[in-house]
Amino acid sequence: MININEETFYEGGPAKSDLVINLFAALTLLGLPFTFAALVRALWLRYKITNKRITIDGGWFGKNKTQVSLSNIEEIRSIPRGFGSYGDMVLILNDGSKVEMKSLPLFRKKQKFIEENIVKRSETLNINAVEGFATKS
Repeated sequence: MININEETFYEGGPAKSDLVINLFAALTLLGLPFTFAALVRALWLRYKITNKRITIDGGWFGKNKTQVSLSNIEEIRSIPRGFGSYGDMVLILNDGSKVEMKSLPLFRKKQKFIEENIVKRSETLNINAVEGFATKS
């Protein structure tokens, strides 16, 4: 369910070039596991990035669903793959757990969007911060 104030920045699957590169890897026997993983990602992995949360639908037949509120993200780490056309991103949460996002197309743009919205949300949360037993007026 989407909140009225929630705007979608990206909704879709992993990068298509990930599948293409790994299909070429299937020509060798060593590349078969990577090709199988890329096929599973292409078929059942879906991302939704909004200004308030990140939703990841994945797993076998897309049965796993993970939602992360942007206010729970402490740090973002990313690494380019596929000659820089797509990349992997790891979200490190406040409790120390990690959420992986593999084969994100245009991952640098998405990382910038997420980081900007983390800053915006933390600024709005600090406006209504409670000091002691009284609220700010």
